[in-house]
Amino acid sequence: MPDLSIRLLINLLSIAGALFALWKGGPAERAAAVIVMANALIGETAHWVAPGAEDIIRLVNDGFTALVLLVVTVRFSALWMGGVMLFFAAQFTLHSFYLVTERPPTDYLHALINNIDWSGVIWCMVIGTAVAWRHRVRSRAALETPAP
Repeated sequence: MPDLSIRLLINLLSIAGALFALWKGGPAERAAAVIVMANALIGETAHWVAPGAEDIIRLVNDGFTALVLLVVTVRFSALWMGGVMLFFAAQFTLHSFYLVTERPPTDYLHALINNIDWSGVIWCMVIGTAVAWRHRVRSRAALETPAP
């Protein structure tokens, strides 16, 4: 039962972070929010629909997501997206390690690293959105302030 509540909490925080990025973010934040939420949706779908192939689906999903985010990172050159890329690299490495060593991905270490890593992705997105929002507000205020 604790697994379900932690999973639910992390998913709710993910949705809230993505909605914040879609609401207040710029083009980079919105693109990243859509990509990250698609990743989460595919991961959750794999968990419920194909539990036997979940490990492979998550590995491919995280690798593909990292590639798409790399394109967005290069396109918009947002510093916070570098942090997201590092977290996705760690996520891909985690899944690869568990797949190669044939360890069950249901142990505590996997859950701990996975949850911390995914929370890092969401926090990078939220902080990046807040910084971009603040920058836009300051730029707008500077344009509206009359010159002396």
